[in-house]
Amino acid sequence: MAEKGYTPPRVWKWEAPSGGKFANINRPIAGPTHEKELPVGKHPLQLYSLATPNGVKVTIMLEELLALGHKGAEYDAHLIRIGEGEQFSTGFVAVNPNSKIPAMVDRSVDPPVRIFESGSILLYLAEKFGAFLPKDLHGRTECLNWLFWQMGSAPYVGGGFGHFYVYAPEKYEYPINRFTMETKRQLDVLDRRLAEVAYIAGEEYTIADMAIWPWYGGLVLNEVYGAAEFLEAHTYKNLLRWAKEIAERPAVKRGRMVNRTWGDPSEQLHERHDASDFETKTQDKLNPTQENVE
Repeated sequence: MAEKGYTPPRVWKWEAPSGGKFANINRPIAGPTHEKELPVGKHPLQLYSLATPNGVKVTIMLEELLALGHKGAEYDAHLIRIGEGEQFSTGFVAVNPNSKIPAMVDRSVDPPVRIFESGSILLYLAEKFGAFLPKDLHGRTECLNWLFWQMGSAPYVGGGFGHFYVYAPEKYEYPINRFTMETKRQLDVLDRRLAEVAYIAGEEYTIADMAIWPWYGGLVLNEVYGAAEFLEAHTYKNLLRWAKEIAERPAVKRGRMVNRTWGDPSEQLHERHDASDFETKTQDKLNPTQENVE
């Protein structure tokens, strides 16, 4: 540890930036920082998001629903640039008081319904359209077991491992070891489960897979934190099998492009307002001179 012997004060005070990549938006209070209304598109569902793992969960679900023929799942995906603090606008806070993406408004009902927290959005959509959530007691419960497992476990991967391995201003051995151990334990939980079943909740593809894949599939496929070698991802063979299979689903390929602002320009669809946008409005089409941004 570079810093030793730190004794916390009796009362913590916010006196200095927290440091790291997101120091400019981190603060110990909630609520809006500026006035700005959210845009509203033409479709029943309005999504306000960014293609982080939590955002990708929802765009995958929406694209999977559309692939099944659920026309009511048409959506507008508005880009929220969290690095610029757009999640702290009055409009966004009205939809999600916690100021985190993704957030959604269902305008097909009167009055419109706001839905926030990615797991809540997945469950809402699954129940609204009767898809990707088993109807029998045992199957439904197993699916929800894993959905809520992801919601409770991923913060150790993102806010723990990812923060200290990638984003912290300095590398500290203790927290990296602590959260690497927990991340590998979670990968082993999934690997053992997927030795028994085809998908996370059993033999059917469900919202549990959609919730878990962007985080843990991303880890083992080296798309999250660039840590696959560090975590020895190749040793989780059942998890890798599942991750690769999910990655090949057409709806997953589309879903991960939505609200994406980095990587290959051909895989960046900053906003999605129509199915044809995947063919005509990716960044390589809109800005042919743009280079890859990692």
